[in-house]
Amino acid sequence: MSHDQNFKNLIIDYPRESIAFFAAVESHAVDAGARILPIRQEQLKERLGARFRELDTPLLVEWPDGRRAALLFVFEEETDPQRFSIHRLAHYCLDLAEMFATERVVPVVIFLHAGRFPSSLRLGSESAAYLEFRYLATALFRIPARAHLHSSNLVARLNLPNMAYAPEDKLEVYAQAVRGLVELESDPEQRSKYLDFIDIYADLDDHERTLYTQRYPQEAADMSGFAQRFIEQGIEQGIEQGIAQGIAQGVKQGIAQGVKLGVQHGEARVLTSLLRLRFGELPEAARQRLDTADADTLLRWSTRVLTAQTLAEVLDDAS
Repeated sequence: MSHDQNFKNLIIDYPRESIAFFAAVESHAVDAGARILPIRQEQLKERLGARFRELDTPLLVEWPDGRRAALLFVFEEETDPQRFSIHRLAHYCLDLAEMFATERVVPVVIFLHAGRFPSSLRLGSESAAYLEFRYLATALFRIPARAHLHSSNLVARLNLPNMAYAPEDKLEVYAQAVRGLVELESDPEQRSKYLDFIDIYADLDDHERTLYTQRYPQEAADMSGFAQRFIEQGIEQGIEQGIAQGIAQGVKQGIAQGVKLGVQHGEARVLTSLLRLRFGELPEAARQRLDTADADTLLRWSTRVLTAQTLAEVLDDAS
């Protein structure tokens, strides 16, 4: 699992919310008139070389009206604090400052798991410090989840499972993360993408999934609802693609291919995700059946996801 990539996607998809949550003390400067631009990694690799990991996610904040100089936020996710190198981060920030000719750089490190990590770096002698470096540290494992259960910041809600909570609160934390996704994100594709994010970090077992469906039927219904809209959108996109292909290959064949592509892109993908949410990782035989099922079968199975107690009940052709 690439935690680095998960958080990189999160920061690039929701830059303003990420700054507000992970760098709250600096977020006041990023007003509505600011423009936030992710810096392409290809640029960084040409200058900085392979010694820097791909997790580094710089965001350049600019004010088009020229009210102030650009501000560079440098985000880094660190799964294991013991592997964190403050020297490497300082070096990286200095290189970026030189590259973009700015001294306005805000380093931010997101720590996912518990552990000790240095908070500052001082280079000098007994008489004087010649280089001092600090960064903003967001230790998710220390943040009380209850303080953010009803946050209007989507990045905070998505990270509820990464925060601190009592074992008995796990399902509520999961439910509030899903509820935040439904309330604060309207794009079906983004909802599907970040439902996976929540599921990865909540890591519910089969028993917890069953209890969740029983205790939070509204959240489960919301999940099913936006999944269905994603299915329909996928089918429509597939039909449009098939019609375009049909101009060259024959309209009838093209539309048929479009419908097939849409179903595969939408229903099979979302159904697989929902089944994994309910029942954990799917056996190879089940994945093969999902890959080869026709549209009617996939729709029939989709209607059973929330009520079935086992994977076999969903895929039972005799039902």
